[in-house]
Amino acid sequence: MKTLILNSGVGKRMGVLTNEHPKCMTEISPTETILSRQLRQLAEIGVTEVVMTTGLFDDVLVNYCRSLELPLRFTFVKNPLYDKTNYIYSIYCAREYLKDDDILLMHGDLVFENSVLDKILESVSSCMAVSSTIELPQKDFKAVVKNNMVEKVGVEFFNDAVTAQPLYKLLKDDWNLWLARIEAFCEDQKTQCYAENAFNEISGQCTVIPVDVYDTLCAEIDTPDDLAVVSAKLHDIENRTVYMSFSTDMVHSGHIAIIRKAQRLGKLIVGVLSDEAVVSYKRFPLVPFEERKALFENIAGVCRVIEQKTLSYRDTLREIRPAYVVHGDDWKEGVQKPIRDEVVSILAEYGGRLVEYPYAKDEKLNQLEERFKEQLALPDVRRARLRKLLAMKPLVSIIEAHSGITGLIAEKTVAYHEGKAYQFDGMWVSSLCDSTAKGKPDIELVDMSSRLRTIDDIMEVTTKPIILDGDTGGQIEHFVYNVRTLERMGVSAVIIEDKTGLKKNSLFGTEVEQTQDDIGHFSEKIAAGKRAQKTKDFMIIARIESLILEKGMEDALARAKAFTAAGADGIMIHSRRKDPAEIFEFVEKFRTQDNTTPIVVVPTSFNTVTEDEFAKRGVNIVIYANQLTRSGFPAMQKAAETILANHRAKEADDMCMPIKEILTLIPEE
Repeated sequence: MKTLILNSGVGKRMGVLTNEHPKCMTEISPTETILSRQLRQLAEIGVTEVVMTTGLFDDVLVNYCRSLELPLRFTFVKNPLYDKTNYIYSIYCAREYLKDDDILLMHGDLVFENSVLDKILESVSSCMAVSSTIELPQKDFKAVVKNNMVEKVGVEFFNDAVTAQPLYKLLKDDWNLWLARIEAFCEDQKTQCYAENAFNEISGQCTVIPVDVYDTLCAEIDTPDDLAVVSAKLHDIENRTVYMSFSTDMVHSGHIAIIRKAQRLGKLIVGVLSDEAVVSYKRFPLVPFEERKALFENIAGVCRVIEQKTLSYRDTLREIRPAYVVHGDDWKEGVQKPIRDEVVSILAEYGGRLVEYPYAKDEKLNQLEERFKEQLALPDVRRARLRKLLAMKPLVSIIEAHSGITGLIAEKTVAYHEGKAYQFDGMWVSSLCDSTAKGKPDIELVDMSSRLRTIDDIMEVTTKPIILDGDTGGQIEHFVYNVRTLERMGVSAVIIEDKTGLKKNSLFGTEVEQTQDDIGHFSEKIAAGKRAQKTKDFMIIARIESLILEKGMEDALARAKAFTAAGADGIMIHSRRKDPAEIFEFVEKFRTQDNTTPIVVVPTSFNTVTEDEFAKRGVNIVIYANQLTRSGFPAMQKAAETILANHRAKEADDMCMPIKEILTLIPEE
């Protein structure tokens, strides 16, 4: 595609401003002229060839264009009759350079926003810039539009007309028809009319559609008053802000492409989602916030980089009030739609606009994302994530998993509410659920090798951190070896309870005989486990059974103090009461003597307490220890009973997940 810029006019209406140079060299800002802006815009979109007609001050114009040192090839054609003819004759003079090419045609005194040029170039048909929202001018161009086709262009049309500007994209066939008519006009000495007069005679043979640019800047400068108006609008344009939000660990070609488009709308501010915000709705960031922020700070044309602390744009938009928010069009449907709806609503409060570009799907980018996921599953990376989450979030949410499929549910389930996304941070491999899945009682009957196979099944298809229910930890000599094995596998933590003898589930309380371990002996077990560790990432968390066994609050607090002194990385306090009062009391009293050691709770009984309340009281980890098992087995039992009762599977199908949904949950590799 070639660009044709018409600069042969004298520009008398500009007065003294054009005494020494062509009108196109008039300054419209402290750093730009009309022409330098046009040429820079063309270079930015990849145009390389410019045909420019000249007239008065042609030497000045030629030297000026070359002094700009832009990556453009110029062909200058002087209209020798510039003071006696209109630009139709300038086009005629340049005709030999313009045949058999797509043409971008503009007048040399036209100033337009980048978005106008983008819309013109995006058209698949020949087109002309028009505005349906700007009042029809008395003396300037109007376009008669019928059936979405430009039928006539001129200053004299008012019926069925819209405001028009001399900015065209013309495909080769349409342009050749128009150019041939221009030649005929000029050879018939019709050289003082507009080139559009020739177009009007052949418009029925062309397909030129109107591209509505509405209120965006696209205007000719004919007088000093026009110059003042356009310069003021340009000042506003150059100072308006554009906002984009990113969560990515890597900046790829697709990101750069959309960033370049956003930069053309104004000063680009990039919001980088905080680590906590990223964790709330997608995989754990491999690259921490400060480094992700630095990635964007080093991209040319990014004006400023800020932290976006939540998935919702609400607070950020109300603070910076950008003129535009730019995003891919992939959030119009699906899980991100509520966030998009909120953005649209907030922009409407102050007149901002949402600009959406087609989302670029690239198999190579998908492969890169998969590689990142693979890194998250590596033992060293996975193991460290629990400590990072504790440093990052006020409360870490963990749900039980006892198989590969329940691990996938824990990994992939996301809930959206009021512009926020919620997901589980990790998985709890429960002794109870593991035993139940194998049809065995929860008395440590399932040996450690079998427990490790369950962990391996889960790890094979997930990336999130795993906390293991280690029961009593067994003998000290065995525990140290298990710590090393778990650490090597990439498990983040093991929780061991301060009991001895044959294990009984804690929720039985004093209904069955349960023996609590001696403080000294259990402390020795913790210390031995910590000495066995090879990394600082792995955590040993002490589970205190004093409240379960009704030994009292003081005993629980004394044990907590002793176990943390022995090296425990966290304290799990357990209760089988529905009233959370004793849990709250423990947390409050423990926090008076220790405000850093993580506290873990398992709200199976006291299940009315919200995560927000736990966090406010000083709890760090909430484990939903058996809900998938307890919900799954009744559902399976009900389906089995329904098949037996009806002697067929039809009635049970209403209770079942479609096979396709199961297949999408399970990774292909």
